[in-house]
Amino acid sequence: MSGSLGIVMQWGDWAQLFLQYLSLSLLSIGGAISTVPEMHRFLVDERGWLTDVQFNASIAIAQAAPGPNVLFVALMGWHVGINSGSIVMGLFGVLVTMFGIMLPSTVLTYLAAQWGHRNRQLRSVRAFKQGLAPIVIALFFTTGWILASAHNNPSEDWPLWLLSLVSALVIWRTRLHLLWMLGAGAVLGWFGLV
Repeated sequence: MSGSLGIVMQWGDWAQLFLQYLSLSLLSIGGAISTVPEMHRFLVDERGWLTDVQFNASIAIAQAAPGPNVLFVALMGWHVGINSGSIVMGLFGVLVTMFGIMLPSTVLTYLAAQWGHRNRQLRSVRAFKQGLAPIVIALFFTTGWILASAHNNPSEDWPLWLLSLVSALVIWRTRLHLLWMLGAGAVLGWFGLV
């Protein structure tokens, strides 16, 4: 292992990178972004596998891009791989970091869902689910309120409000799959109607 742009990665280094992201996955309550300080300590300060510029660019690009914000983890893996020599290693770095950050949380979620389904008749499981329902509904309403607050001029934004009302009624009163509603919204947005 040498400087930040000509590093030499041995298989043990890749294993350490993978194990680091496995452990960070279990600490990422609130999303992977909550573990950024530890990622910086490990990748930049301790190992020197990334420069500060590459680290910051990975986060900035991922936050600006559409999609999940966990994409910055893939970009960090990409930079580590590229710094070690080639595009193929860049792709390998993406796989190492993404599998590391996603595997534990995915497995835990799957196992918890299976356990919850098997034990759905238990009073504690039913109470937990019933207690979460109002919280989830409140979070949906809060998200909708925050998104709608940017459009509070009815004279200009009436098509958006009308579409929101029609969508809510269709979802409430029909069994139309939500993907059809998303597709209709995408088409209307494409043509600039909302």
